Amino acid sequence: MAEAADFRGTRPSPARRWLRRTASAVLGAPLLAGLLAVPAAGAAPAAEPAKAPTGSRTVDVSLNTLSPSVPTEDDTLTVSGTLTNKGKETISSAEVDLRVGPRLSGRGEVDDSAKRSGYLPGADPVTVGDKYTVKFPKLPKGISQDFTLTVPVDKLGLDDPGVYQLGVSVSGRTTTAPYEQVLGIERSFLPWQPEASDSRTKLTFLWPLIASPHVTAETRSDEQQTPVFANDDLAKELAPGGRLEQMVSLGSRLPVTWVVDPDLLASVAAMAGKYEVESGDTTVPGKNQNVARQWLTALEKVVEDGKVVALPFADPDLASIAHRGKNVSGTLSRLQNASAVAATTVETILHVKPSTDFAWPVNGAVDSSIVDVATSAGAHNVIARSDSFRETAGLPYTPTSARPIGGGTTAVVADARLSTLFDGDMSRAGAATLAVQRFLAQTLALTEQAPDNERSIVVAPPRMPTAAQAQTMARALEGLSGNRWTQPLDLVSAAEVKPDPKATAKVPRAAAYPKKLRAQELPTQAFQDIRTTQSSLDSFETILTQPERVVTPFGNAVNRSMSTSWRGQALEAQQYRDAVRDYLQSLTSEVQLIKKSDVTLSGRSATIPVTVQNKLVQGVDRLVLKLTSDNIRLKFNDDGSMAELPVSIAGGHSQSVKFDTATSANGRAQVTARLYTEDGTQYGEEMTFTVKVSEVTPTVLLVIAGGLLLLVLAGIRMYSHRKRAVASDTANGDGDGPEQPSDPTPDTGPESGAPSGTGEKVDR
Repeated sequence: MAEAADFRGTRPSPARRWLRRTASAVLGAPLLAGLLAVPAAGAAPAAEPAKAPTGSRTVDVSLNTLSPSVPTEDDTLTVSGTLTNKGKETISSAEVDLRVGPRLSGRGEVDDSAKRSGYLPGADPVTVGDKYTVKFPKLPKGISQDFTLTVPVDKLGLDDPGVYQLGVSVSGRTTTAPYEQVLGIERSFLPWQPEASDSRTKLTFLWPLIASPHVTAETRSDEQQTPVFANDDLAKELAPGGRLEQMVSLGSRLPVTWVVDPDLLASVAAMAGKYEVESGDTTVPGKNQNVARQWLTALEKVVEDGKVVALPFADPDLASIAHRGKNVSGTLSRLQNASAVAATTVETILHVKPSTDFAWPVNGAVDSSIVDVATSAGAHNVIARSDSFRETAGLPYTPTSARPIGGGTTAVVADARLSTLFDGDMSRAGAATLAVQRFLAQTLALTEQAPDNERSIVVAPPRMPTAAQAQTMARALEGLSGNRWTQPLDLVSAAEVKPDPKATAKVPRAAAYPKKLRAQELPTQAFQDIRTTQSSLDSFETILTQPERVVTPFGNAVNRSMSTSWRGQALEAQQYRDAVRDYLQSLTSEVQLIKKSDVTLSGRSATIPVTVQNKLVQGVDRLVLKLTSDNIRLKFNDDGSMAELPVSIAGGHSQSVKFDTATSANGRAQVTARLYTEDGTQYGEEMTFTVKVSEVTPTVLLVIAGGLLLLVLAGIRMYSHRKRAVASDTANGDGDGPEQPSDPTPDTGPESGAPSGTGEKVDR
């Protein structure tokens, strides 16, 4: 019955007015208290305590195992998991139920079911029956309990083939709510197709072997050029249980296409021999040769009959090159070099001929500039993803992956839903189980979209899967064994499948490229640094007698500087580029001019030596040493104020290059010495010294000659006088007489062995 105040023209009774005032006071008290509790300006608000989950979110249900993933009629379904009471009260009379159904229609319903949280009556599956439950008298707050449900498949009520919802719920009572209610639920999927279908989807699953760079540009000077690793982390990935070891051991029994970074193979091959590892300011010998050899042996055996796709060396970041680097000179040629060495590296190490016709941009995100960069490196197939190539024709099914995009290029569009299912943390058993079941459900739902339209689907998982992600992917593919609704297809064949004419084949615009991915790209400065290093390397190799000892390790290091693995690691990427540049500079400085002191010329012509030192272990040639003078009266080789001579020095030696000089007057001249390569490029730092010209005139020469003559005559006279004195003493019989005084001490001091002064004197 309505209140009197709700009707116009009536007044409430006094009793009602009192009731309303009382209610207002009661309701207003909390509001007033809240206002009074507002903190003063500048005071930090008190942190609100986290609210405990309530209702059907009170208990967290984790499904750790579901076996078999794809059951048949004669199987028994086993579901195990963990219950965790996250509420504030103890749950009594807890009961765990298995729920199945209804059958889902289409991929969209699978997605919707996976997104729901909490119990939704009417939409969630119904319980199988009281016979197949697990009961817990009490479930204390904050405590976890494991459970296992076992149900014969023929008791699940599965009818037509398709994807069924599967859920595990826990119901019980609390002190606050002493009636039975659903306090937690977890949903998954149960693919049901007891017999193989005549219509199957062709499924291509990429299995990537990619790692971040570990090898530096530095090598030892021994004959083998012992490589130096920045760390020994790669060995951990190759060891049993490691990420890369798991990829090989799991992939060995799966129908996958191996997508390999040749740099990883080269790094492991280097580790299989003698190698060193940086440790502070020094290096220590590496000790994981056996681990590397075992991994390579296992991989070589696995891929001998399989399809191998080789990415460009070091997996360069195509999007960064397209958006930030292609306008920096030399960047595209470096990418082409990385593509060229890919096939050779794989063939040499694995002894199989790979396909090098594929490019794989990060997350399959493409635009026209990325496609242009990929094709410029020789790729005719670009691995994209469906969240980049969005369908616009409203197709009721997922189209075939291959799409012609013009210019003889094919976009192989991987399915985004399937490709991203394994991106999360798969180390938790519950997350891994849900990913496996959702993958199986999506592939079956995809096949049922158009059973008469056989299609080819590609899955491009995380670029560098963790060990847990690899294990989860393997479980998902093992669930497809028996080819009940899929059949495997390699990537090369998938790219050649007849495309769907209704599928989107328009390359996205540059503005459509994801902002999050763009923010992680290598900056333009990175490619400018690479250009500087490459320019120095080009000049350095021209003077070496064994350039391959330098070109190969530094060329590989430059390619590693463009690696996709640097995304999101700007500081580490900069440090790697700096280390490559600094080490190259330290090598180039081993060929240098020796500092020369000032030179004094005592005449109109002389020879001036300039020393070039080579501390490298290999020889250098095709160098030119040039001298220039700022005084036109000082000429070199009778040819003017500039002269040049070729330089060729063996490893660990120095060479003195001699220049003939002539001058027409006394004075000073500033001389500059500098090394150049044969093409005229300056090499190293210049060196300057001063040449002093002090000419000796004919008059001075006559005076010097006269003085010398007087000294000779005086010497003859003293000798004659001494001889006569000795003869006279002998004639008088005084041979045994007292000792005679010696000759007077000469009035000239002894000749000093020290330099006469600063500088270098060059006599005519």
